[in-house]
Amino acid sequence: MPVPADRRLIFLLNAGHRRVQRWIEGKMAAKGVTTAAQSGVLFFLGEQDGALIGEAADALDLAPSAMTGLIDRMTKAELVERRADPKDGRAMRLHLTDKGRAAREAAKAGLDGINAHLTEGFTDEEIGVVARWLSSLQTKFPKGDAQ
Repeated sequence: MPVPADRRLIFLLNAGHRRVQRWIEGKMAAKGVTTAAQSGVLFFLGEQDGALIGEAADALDLAPSAMTGLIDRMTKAELVERRADPKDGRAMRLHLTDKGRAAREAAKAGLDGINAHLTEGFTDEEIGVVARWLSSLQTKFPKGDAQ
């Protein structure tokens, strides 16, 4: 029995993600703000400045290779800087620069109201169910579990 179009959850999740991502990128570009991926790093470092690159990658659910390229671009744009870990010179810690802190604030302002826009027309109970379902995906499909 075919799945009704309004219950094709994988398609709906992917299509919704792409549309929201494009909308966010467009809003941010119009304000001259960083990309969504860069904003994620800025938001994370705003809470955990000096984190290891691997910690930031884990928090953002990015592959180490993707994170390295992202940090390279952000370093070149003078948003973050790498510093050797004082206890392990091989490990690199990420720190926001003044320009990075300003970009973080601009990104936050650029995204004001996005949750209100996303939840518009839904009750708190409905949003609670959606949030619970989306959160459950992280435990149902843990990192590194390709089965």
